[in-house]
Amino acid sequence: MSSLQPDIHRFERSVHDHWVLFLVEGVVLIVLGATAIVIPPLATLAATIVLGWLLLVSGIMGLITTFWIRSAPGFWWSLISGLLAIVVGVMLLAAPVRGAVSLTLVLIAFFIVEGVVSIMFALDHKRQLSGRWSWMVASGVVDIILAGLILAGLPSTAAWAIGLLVGINMVFGGVALAIMALHAREASA
Repeated sequence: MSSLQPDIHRFERSVHDHWVLFLVEGVVLIVLGATAIVIPPLATLAATIVLGWLLLVSGIMGLITTFWIRSAPGFWWSLISGLLAIVVGVMLLAAPVRGAVSLTLVLIAFFIVEGVVSIMFALDHKRQLSGRWSWMVASGVVDIILAGLILAGLPSTAAWAIGLLVGINMVFGGVALAIMALHAREASA
């Protein structure tokens, strides 16, 4: 445990020394997240386009690397992976609205699986979690309800679902960074 102490102190010192940067980043995330919440179709479109570019660039880099070291094991799997990333990236960039619908279907599947897993986890650990297991069941039920609501509203929910959830995530991340920054500032006083 003593080997971790220098790393913890270094981390605390770094956060303390740069608390203003963390605060600025937190505020920027809050503003961007609030914008995404207020204008979710724009955020959904932006997220789809950014994902398209990420996949395209990563696929191109994957192909370059694959051909550069083509004698390495797994050449064909790397080739398929790179080509798949390029194809999906181009599809998202060529038709971002249709891509948003596809991403929304993935989001629905995620919520369903996450909900079922949360419920099963809670039931499996009911004895160890004592009275708190019901919160985990509730969380799973909410995930499944969200999936149902988004699915029932397709295709119109595809315009706002991803943008809204990205916005909520950014707001919570920004608040967490801002709180951490303010705590680091107060800890120095």
